Amino acid sequence: MDNEPVERKRAAAILGIGTAVPAYRLDQHEVSGRLSDALRDNLDSMRWAKRIFKQCGVDTRYTCEADLLEPAEQCRYFPTGPKDGVPATRERMEKYKQASIPLAFEAAVRALEDSHTQPSEITHLITVSCTGQFLPGLDAALTVRLGLSPHLQRIPLQFLGCAAGLRAVCLSKQLVSDLPGIKVLVVCVELCTLHIQPSGTREALFGASFFGDGASACVIGLPETRHRRLFELGEEHTALLPDSADEMVWEVGNTGFDLYLSPNIPKLLGRFLPQELSLLLRDGVLPELWAIHPGGRGIIDTLQELFRLSEEQTRPSRSTLRDYGNMSSATLLFVLDAIRREQEASAQGSESRSGVALAFGPGVTAEMIRLTYCPAGSLTEAGALEKAHV
Repeated sequence: MDNEPVERKRAAAILGIGTAVPAYRLDQHEVSGRLSDALRDNLDSMRWAKRIFKQCGVDTRYTCEADLLEPAEQCRYFPTGPKDGVPATRERMEKYKQASIPLAFEAAVRALEDSHTQPSEITHLITVSCTGQFLPGLDAALTVRLGLSPHLQRIPLQFLGCAAGLRAVCLSKQLVSDLPGIKVLVVCVELCTLHIQPSGTREALFGASFFGDGASACVIGLPETRHRRLFELGEEHTALLPDSADEMVWEVGNTGFDLYLSPNIPKLLGRFLPQELSLLLRDGVLPELWAIHPGGRGIIDTLQELFRLSEEQTRPSRSTLRDYGNMSSATLLFVLDAIRREQEASAQGSESRSGVALAFGPGVTAEMIRLTYCPAGSLTEAGALEKAHV
């Protein structure tokens, strides 16, 4: 039989990533000090706040709200601020609309440039956020501002929490794999600090200790020779963990959104995640690269212990948490970008490496997907155009 080249199906991949943060930088030590001043009449809350701010794994974060840099007695978001001046939900949503569009635009432009993609090539736009909403929405605003086709498919994913960024990646992979000629732009923007509450409760202080603002974007499509530093996307898996609906709650209140995160979440993941991940990694072989959503220091610690990960494997998640805090749905693409930079700088930077991405959100929902880092656009066997001889 004559030897004929066999064309194997190319796999969908993250072709480029872009990130952006607001102009205002929050130093964790300074915020802790100002919050301690605000809680000076409540010693128990002040001591607890100092401890959680020190232990949460965050050094710096970013915010779109300049008022959060004011002294405690002048900050409208702090417990000692003017009670009649506490921002209501309507004002916070107006700030969200004002700040989210340019931040999301900046991340999207960088993703398009990084993937060598023209706006006219984008067929689907998925916008992701759980920290604000307005209509016409972010999807419509970005379509106009980026110069995307007015006929492209727009898919807003709203109020799905921290796991929504990875859910958007998985949805994009399905679209690209099932439909010819598809190229998806995913844009996540979260302004978490707009929901800091003027309260000394432990729940409010915990949320105020490690959430930050940021935007991230990526382009997902079929790789071409122009593309470099790819994350080829493989099998995915999602799970709604049992008996966990009350462990992560995000509700609309009169002064922004009220967040509750249970201290039991790391234990919950430790109990159920090994079985769920085994359904994804059916061969039982753990991957080399781990993109863990840094929902908190305890989550990273739990996964590192569960799967016996090295400091190198958890470093991209820890460094993202340290430098930016938890930016909800936008965070995971920051982690993947950090992995890319580390791989480029490493001795193994010219080799493809197996990986997995994991993110967690209300439900409690666990999202995960297998991926392969391909440094020079060289696809793995799952998606390469190779010559096979028969």
